[in-house]
Amino acid sequence: MQEATVELGVLKLAELTSYQQGSIVSRQIISRKTGTVTLFAFEQGQELSEHTAPYDALVYVLDGEAHIRIAGRPFVLQPGDMINMPANQPHAVKAEQRFKMLLIMIRSQE
Repeated sequence: MQEATVELGVLKLAELTSYQQGSIVSRQIISRKTGTVTLFAFEQGQELSEHTAPYDALVYVLDGEAHIRIAGRPFVLQPGDMINMPANQPHAVKAEQRFKMLLIMIRSQE
């Protein structure tokens, strides 16, 4: 995962990562003990198989269409849509068509 050096200023998130044939590209923007902010570009047909995470995560779609399954329930997200993936709930992400997303992982527990 490539970590960005972010200068103070306005970022064009969709332009900070590019699609790559047959791959999922990721670029970490912020990495702290309390959480991370990572950009992903999924090429068509790529997916993250079902898994769980011990922390809540927010997905914000920047480009394309994301197919996300959380606890067995399917969701289709368009640019501008955001969804919470709760901690310890099984989830999967699939690119029926290519898309870009921002993943915000919150590493704290109540």
